[in-house]
Amino acid sequence: MSQPLKNIAIVGSGLVGSLLAIYLRKMGHKVTVFDRRPDIRTVEFSGRSINLAMSNRGWNALKQVGLEDEIKKIAIPLYQRAMHVNNKPVYFQKYGQDNEAIWSTSRGLLNRKMVDLAEAEGTEFRFSEKVWDVDLPGAKIYTGETEKGIWEEYKFDCIFGCDGAFSRVRHKMQRRSRFDYSQEFIKVGYKELSILPDKDGAHKLDKNSFHIWPRGEFMLIAMPNIDGSFTCTLFMPFEGENSFETIKTKENARNFFSTYFPNVMPDIDNLIEDFFKNPTSAMVTTKCYPWTYWDKVALVGDSAHAIVPFYGQGMNAGFEDIYVLFNLMKKYGDDWESVFLAYQKERKPNADAIAELSYRNFIEMSCKTADSKFLLQKKIEKKFAAEYPDKWLPVYARVTFSDNPYKDALAIGDQQEKIMQQIMKIPDIEEIWDSQEVTDKIINLLN
Repeated sequence: MSQPLKNIAIVGSGLVGSLLAIYLRKMGHKVTVFDRRPDIRTVEFSGRSINLAMSNRGWNALKQVGLEDEIKKIAIPLYQRAMHVNNKPVYFQKYGQDNEAIWSTSRGLLNRKMVDLAEAEGTEFRFSEKVWDVDLPGAKIYTGETEKGIWEEYKFDCIFGCDGAFSRVRHKMQRRSRFDYSQEFIKVGYKELSILPDKDGAHKLDKNSFHIWPRGEFMLIAMPNIDGSFTCTLFMPFEGENSFETIKTKENARNFFSTYFPNVMPDIDNLIEDFFKNPTSAMVTTKCYPWTYWDKVALVGDSAHAIVPFYGQGMNAGFEDIYVLFNLMKKYGDDWESVFLAYQKERKPNADAIAELSYRNFIEMSCKTADSKFLLQKKIEKKFAAEYPDKWLPVYARVTFSDNPYKDALAIGDQQEKIMQQIMKIPDIEEIWDSQEVTDKIINLLN
């Protein structure tokens, strides 16, 4: 028996809002998307973007609605990290098995494509229309030019809040009794920079690598675009010795880049121009609960669980929210209250887990990836995982190349780390790291 079709509002036309619209339209529901911003297809990108790393969870969600091949046209596979440590040759760390990759794509380019695809499915977009208030029990949205001006009322069957870390929909839910909410900014900000293509349009660095310049308290990363450029992101403290507050002039910037990133000198003029043109942005982790209100309202993506970007899982986690929602809708049919309750119960622990993993990965990327002990530990883990894939799947692979729950990846990763701390204490581990003795010791600790 077919399910009754609903009139649904989505607040937010970003990646999660657009993909959710596609899912709901394919199910036959009427969908209207509201966004306070102009149509992203008509504006210049703001210089606040970090390139996206599409991985297994994101592809699963896209595959479900037949979009995997279409999106791969605007993405580049990255099979490894390229580590740029001063006074050493560039060295590479493979992410997983030979065919495993994360896929780099421009956030703006992908968002434009997703809006196009949602519109082609019959979604109505209402851009530059700001939502000021939400009537949760009545599933009503109020929009207008200003907060104190005349508002227009829209009535729906249900509302999805996909409007990001500072969600207006969640803000209304926060006023309800027993709604838990927290936000935490880290002391590190980021700034978007770029490395331009060669004169012939080719990439200046290896285009199938995620490039990292780890410098302890700060780091630079670069991810390729299909036009031959790289989107770079400089992560650095807001205040302190090497920080955004200390780089006030072009001379300061030139000294900074030439000292800490000498192999980007051919692009230094462009990097300096971007440094002063693009804004410095903050990064926040938000947590809340519940994510839903009756059968009327649900939060999806960053509005429910914004995380720092160091695992490349923000978009993937949001897409996985939609994938889970879709499967619950198939299970519970028109009982949307059961759908919403099951959705938040399943996703909340996983959202908290990936938030923790993302913060930890910042420490790993900026500090540990240049540490010889850490690199040796990873070599031992990789060797053991290759020999005993049924006994050991590294936490990065569990997060990035599988659809295992994030909470399991966190728990198992903690267990593995305890084992490896004991392994690294073995005398002369640097000389015997690939011996049978070390392998046997890991097996015994696992047992």
